[in-house]
Amino acid sequence: MEGTIFNPCLEGMKHVRSDEGEMLTKPFLDVCKLVLPVIDKFGAAMALVKTDVGGNISRLENKYSRNPSEFNLLYSMVRVEIEAKTAKSSSSCTNGLLWLTRAMDFLVELFRNLLEHPDWTMSQVCNDSYNKTLKKFHGWLASSSFTIALKLAPDRKKFMEVLGDSSDIQADMEKFCSTFSPLLEENHRFLDSVGLDNLKAS
Repeated sequence: MEGTIFNPCLEGMKHVRSDEGEMLTKPFLDVCKLVLPVIDKFGAAMALVKTDVGGNISRLENKYSRNPSEFNLLYSMVRVEIEAKTAKSSSSCTNGLLWLTRAMDFLVELFRNLLEHPDWTMSQVCNDSYNKTLKKFHGWLASSSFTIALKLAPDRKKFMEVLGDSSDIQADMEKFCSTFSPLLEENHRFLDSVGLDNLKAS
């Protein structure tokens, strides 16, 4: 395979915006899907994240596939749910987009920590990323499950080898973080503008 495990994501991100600069539903979800093989490399530690991400992608894809032209733009699903007063429901696409974005925030933070703190152990990397991103939105149960799962994180050196430790992987990881972050921030800005960025796990 050409390039690193991040390559497909980097390629996909080039197509996430419409010509008018708006976020497109399918390309955004495709990029999130392309992150799944990267999550796989963590093994059991990220099983919860993977299930969560996969579930939220499916929920949004199902809605999109029912009416691709109506839901071509990512935020159109949220607007429809706000109109129908179903946005805050735990099974809404709004909730799906919010948690998908948060899980991706966590992963971006994790890769950033790997790059910026070469001396940290994997559990330091994971815990710091979790505390900065998901923890404040998780209830006690989700938080406990997550903390236990992160204890299963692979040894840092092994993980980097599995990713394909090379100067390319570092460069691509950096590029992934710097390209994906603004897209995630845009999701938060939009959700915040409609008062839906702070929903907690039920």
